[in-house]
Amino acid sequence: MMEAIGRRSFGPMVLLGGIVMCAPGISDIPGVPTLTGIFVGLVAAQMVFGRGEFWLPGWLLRRSVSGKTMRKLTTSKWTRKPAAFIDKIVTERLAFLTNQGANRAVAIVCLLLALACPFTELIPLSGPAVGIALVAFGLSLVAHDGLMALLGFLATTGTAVLGLVALR
Repeated sequence: MMEAIGRRSFGPMVLLGGIVMCAPGISDIPGVPTLTGIFVGLVAAQMVFGRGEFWLPGWLLRRSVSGKTMRKLTTSKWTRKPAAFIDKIVTERLAFLTNQGANRAVAIVCLLLALACPFTELIPLSGPAVGIALVAFGLSLVAHDGLMALLGFLATTGTAVLGLVALR
């Protein structure tokens, strides 16, 4: 997977974390939100500090997925339809929300969302809410789409409100 997306691609890593958090039933598995938070936190922290490429632990980099499995994942109807839909709605726009400073702000918010991930195991519906924000930020980073960044900030605000209401 690393060979396919490259080591400078922070966006797909954030997007992957968001998809895991949004996937029905997956974010309900004990420990998954915490592990996802660690993963997204590692990636986001490196973005905050301005690394040109991300570092992942060797044990994670040694994991592999067969070419056959990757082809099956990328060519299945399950992935093609959502990808085609996303291609229609995501485009380069609102460039001021995708410049270096804005991307650093996105990274800081992603880091905060990563820190919140373990708490989503305790607050109902908060896992997918965090996931939606991460998906929007990941798409923003991948496609230089400022509207997606804006949606990510709005989703983060909604998630924070949800968390505060749940704690009352």
